[in-house]
Amino acid sequence: MEQLQRRAPEKAVLVGLNADLFTKEETATPRTLDELEALLQTAGGECTGKILQNRPAPDPHSFVGEGKAQEIKKLVEDTGSDMVVFDNDLSPSQIRALEDITGAVVIDRSALILDIFAQRAQTREGRLQVELAQYQYLLPRLSGMGKSLSRQGGGIGTRGPGETQLESDRRHIRERISRLGDELDEVRRVRGVQRERRIKNEIPVAALVGYTNAGKSTLLNALTGAGIPANDRLFDTLDTTTRQLQVSDTCQVLLSDTVGFIAKLPHNLIDAFRATLEELQYADLLIHVIDATDPESAAHIEVVNKLIAELAKPGTPVLECWNKRDAAPDFKAPVKDGTVAVSARTGEGLDALLAAMEKALDKNKHRVRLLLPYSQGALMDALHAQAQILSREYGDGGIEVEAVVDDALLGKVRPYVR
Repeated sequence: MEQLQRRAPEKAVLVGLNADLFTKEETATPRTLDELEALLQTAGGECTGKILQNRPAPDPHSFVGEGKAQEIKKLVEDTGSDMVVFDNDLSPSQIRALEDITGAVVIDRSALILDIFAQRAQTREGRLQVELAQYQYLLPRLSGMGKSLSRQGGGIGTRGPGETQLESDRRHIRERISRLGDELDEVRRVRGVQRERRIKNEIPVAALVGYTNAGKSTLLNALTGAGIPANDRLFDTLDTTTRQLQVSDTCQVLLSDTVGFIAKLPHNLIDAFRATLEELQYADLLIHVIDATDPESAAHIEVVNKLIAELAKPGTPVLECWNKRDAAPDFKAPVKDGTVAVSARTGEGLDALLAAMEKALDKNKHRVRLLLPYSQGALMDALHAQAQILSREYGDGGIEVEAVVDDALLGKVRPYVR
């Protein structure tokens, strides 16, 4: 997808509606407008003002009402803004009406998030997923969108599929959606083969999950030396990175970073990223990374827990890992099992995290070196079936094996421990 470099950030007025008819997730608040500003900055834009409207219900035509729309128009003109970004989802007809009134480009929160994803995706898989999500978002909106699709030269909200391509015909777009789905199915198939190989090798998988910008990539780097970029911005990681981690002498895991969650994450984006997020279904352990400096941590924990319940397999153990404690000296983590406080930046608390990971995986296993006589073929078969074999050499005196075994198997091989 073409990504355009702009010399100056686009100026945008941010607008949110708090309606009595809205659910908690649908409504806009000062907090969600602050988060929308952070999203805008991530996309390369600049906030020139914020307006929060309270109404019993959204206006069918202009969403916020004609009077408030005129107020938005004046703020756009006074600040020299290029666009208006809504914290709520808008219908195509509402977008067109608001653009007619304000004279500016109008996009909603979902379009802004999709734009960020279009900028961030680096791998072929990530780009496929973003493109699919963009087409799924745009297809039902083609007939109603005005300036947002007609801008020459692009900008926030227009990255991705080109204008001519989008306006060609719906059949072409549906065919493209179908082809993208097929390609992502192939990604899932390849992941399935890789996953079966991991299961065969009995290497457990731990996945880092959390609200966007909680520090998951920094934590992965601190634990594994992965060296992936970790910046202080939303959605810095879209492409999953997996590294092997030696938790203890008897426990190895594959540790995966995942895309950060956020409130009001577009559903079609979740659907498109299932090829990546389905790793959560096969994880043996989830590490929920929480920003200890986040004043809205309780609300963000709720968002992540809801998505974990939707995406992970039931019963998967979850560790609460409160990160950035170096920046919150007065922070005290909740006192309960499965909770640790760390600083991925300084390394503080990482040993406690590793210990908690091993406990959560409930290994109760032992790393042993064995010398098995060749006559003990049945024990060798048992090691292949039930243990993690680290090394094996055939010598004159028998088979030298280094393996990780559980308590039951240790009792059987104990006579041959060296």
